[in-house]
Amino acid sequence: MAINGVILLNKERNVSSNKLVNKVKYLLKADKAGHLGTLDVLGEGLLPITLGKGTRLFEYYLNKDKIYKTVFKFGQTTDTLDLEGEVTQSNDIVVTLDELTQVVQTFIGKQDQMPPIYSAKKINGQKAYDLARAGQRVELKPKEIEIYNISVLNQLEQNTFELEVHCSSGTYIRSLCRDIATKLSTYGVMLSITRTKCGDFKIKDSYSLTDIENGIFKIIELDTLFDYECIKLNKEDELKILNGVYLSASKLDINAVEGATFKLFGLQGFLGLGIINQGKLKFLLRLI
Repeated sequence: MAINGVILLNKERNVSSNKLVNKVKYLLKADKAGHLGTLDVLGEGLLPITLGKGTRLFEYYLNKDKIYKTVFKFGQTTDTLDLEGEVTQSNDIVVTLDELTQVVQTFIGKQDQMPPIYSAKKINGQKAYDLARAGQRVELKPKEIEIYNISVLNQLEQNTFELEVHCSSGTYIRSLCRDIATKLSTYGVMLSITRTKCGDFKIKDSYSLTDIENGIFKIIELDTLFDYECIKLNKEDELKILNGVYLSASKLDINAVEGATFKLFGLQGFLGLGIINQGKLKFLLRLI
């Protein structure tokens, strides 16, 4: 029986997201597997893994916001902005809790952020970190991101602080550390990062790889991910919409408000999401 859905993995440190996706795919004997946003090798926490038809969720979830817990150390930096790199600059400036608490508030809102040189950003089809490791010049462009909230949770030791960041997709926490440090007239390096939320998914609902290996897990069924009114299509309408034909909303027993979204079901089960556009029902997200 084909496996379709999402399983929430609590990723361990020092292992790649892709390796874990392939491991879960093998353990569950899924036809296909993917994820809803990679974590760096040093990153930990919530990694939603999609299975079967669930792999089609990637584009839909691409712009969902995230929450991270992270530890920043000020007074030095590395070429990668985290512990994977070599220390490149340092100083003796001491950052106080009050100073950091005030400065982080200035980062709330939309802003242009420069990605790290060592990142998966593509430059002419090549990943930036591959170019950087080959000693080639890396020219990246800033991207607009948004910080919804940022809090200093705790001072762990001198110049070392734990923070929580609620941000838009595409935000680099390593870059945020660099930019906060710059505003404090010092350097910064990210010591750790844990993703605790991705869209509506939460780390408290996730499972360790050991749990999954021992059969202790729950796969989230695709139709349960969306809180929309359901439409049951007859065989004729199901065939039409699967073949790219828009359905007249007036002929369906629905409240056809412009922009309204529905869960679509047919003889083949959950088909995906439909949306009303100019009086027609069309796919917003196709899962079959």
